[in-house]
Amino acid sequence: MTSTDLAGATALVTGATSGIGRAAARSLAGRGAHVLISGRDTARGDQVVTAIRSSGGKADFIASDLGDADAVRALARQAIDLGGGHVDILINNAGIFPAGPTPDTTDDDIDSVYAVNVRAPFILVAELAPAMAARGQGAVVNVLSMVAHFGVAGMALYGSSKAALTLLTKAWAAEFGPRGVRVNAVSPGPTRTEGTERFGEQIDQLASLAPAGRPAAPEEIAAAITYLVSKDATFVHGAILDVDGGRNAA
Repeated sequence: MTSTDLAGATALVTGATSGIGRAAARSLAGRGAHVLISGRDTARGDQVVTAIRSSGGKADFIASDLGDADAVRALARQAIDLGGGHVDILINNAGIFPAGPTPDTTDDDIDSVYAVNVRAPFILVAELAPAMAARGQGAVVNVLSMVAHFGVAGMALYGSSKAALTLLTKAWAAEFGPRGVRVNAVSPGPTRTEGTERFGEQIDQLASLAPAGRPAAPEEIAAAITYLVSKDATFVHGAILDVDGGRNAA
């Protein structure tokens, strides 16, 4: 059954030009939200906007480099302007995930991963959540990773950045929840996206360790994101929803 429970809400989705972010943007637009697509690739962003609009939804694209702190603050301001003065939903989905041995990790790798995966969400919450709190409502969903919960060789840098975002989810829930802003997270398992294509069969091998035995489709992760911002989750605060085929359980 089609729902319009997000009608009138403005949703900013980072990293929304492909993969999980794109699927989340389409899902939120399908529920009536005005979705702001953020990413670096204007051509892909325009394609997402066109697809949403052709389905009767409302969407706009904002080009932004989340590795630059000033650009992240500018993104927040643009989102407020395009949203008619308000952003009601923030999906911190964008992330970069280099893999490799710790001794081979460069200073630039560390700086870039923490800038995009940790600093950018921090700035966006700092810029947008206070206004949500002043209105008495809002929702933030952070996209984590199952490697934030247990050690995986070659994933120390990426996993640690997502572990930081796990703690921030709980801290922000404590900080903004009393004023009506729900902050939660989804923790995906191996998912078939453009970004994970380079891992080839490793995705299937990793997914085979979980009860589901297969990688997720982006739409399966997007469904969990949509649930967390919907009216069905009004009593859910500070939750980490594992959408990993059962890998964190078994």
